[in-house]
Formats: sequence, C-alpha cells, structure tokens
Amino acid sequence: MKITSTLAASALIASTLLAGCATPYQQQPNVQSYPAANTQGYNTQYGVIDSIQSTRAPNNSGPGMGAVVGGVVGGLLGNQVGGGSGRAVATAAGVVGGAVVGNNLEKNNQAPGRELYQIGVRLDNGSFETINEENIGDLRVGNRVRIENGRVYRY
Repeated sequence: MKITSTLAASALIASTLLAGCATPYQQQPNVQSYPAANTQGYNTQYGVIDSIQSTRAPNNSGPGMGAVVGGVVGGLLGNQVGGGSGRAVATAAGVVGGAVVGNNLEKNNQAPGRELYQIGVRLDNGSFETINEENIGDLRVGNRVRIENGRVYRY
C-alpha cells in the first residue's frame, strides 16, 4: 500500500513538472491588414511576388506518451532500489529521469516538420508581406498576385 501511494505521488509530481515545462505552439496570423478603399474584398491586397523560400514548419508536439511511459518505467525501476526514505527518493528520481529519457527518445523518433514556402510579396502600396503556404502551385517570382485572407493567388 505504501509503495503504491509513493509511486502514484511520484508519478503525479513528475507529470506536473513536465506539463509545466511545455510551451504550446501558437501559429500567428500571416497577414494583418485593413481594407483599402480600392480593394474588392475585406482582406484583399494586390502586389508582385518578390521572393519564394522553402522552409520547415516546427514540429509542435510537447511531452507525450514517451514521457509518460518513461516516467512509469523509471519509477518502477527506482522503487526497486534502497529501502525506507531512500526508496522514495530513488522512485522520484526514477520517475523524473525516465520521463526525460522517454521524452527525448520520442522527440528523436518523430518525423521532421512539414515543408512550407515563405512567399514575399511587394504590395501596390509599397509595403511588404510574407505569407506561409504549404504549396506554391504555379506561383513564380515576378507574378502579379492578390492576397486574400492570408492566401496568395495569381491575378
């Protein structure tokens, strides 16, 4: 009974600490503009493509099953060491160490982020916008385009 409650407390502490370290990825809007007097839609702008660059989107996964499984296995192994209060310390250290190792293993085995294209557009009003798209289709540098709701279209 004492071992089970110690193990459960250690797992709870480790998961709380790991969850506190997580930073969620929040994608910011690509285009922020106000409608001009000569535009057709609410969020439509016109310009010419200045540059197109290929990038990788960040892999936004935080601690997942690798950390959980690693914490449980580490806690079980740490519980086998020592006796008395030393066992509780070894269990807690096993939970934390196992969670870190499991999280690192999971991160190393994940596929890289998806490919994105950063499209730089020089707008008719002289400003410059950068829009991220997953597919550029038939867009090329020098094309006349319209930007509508954060997407680039040939015009």
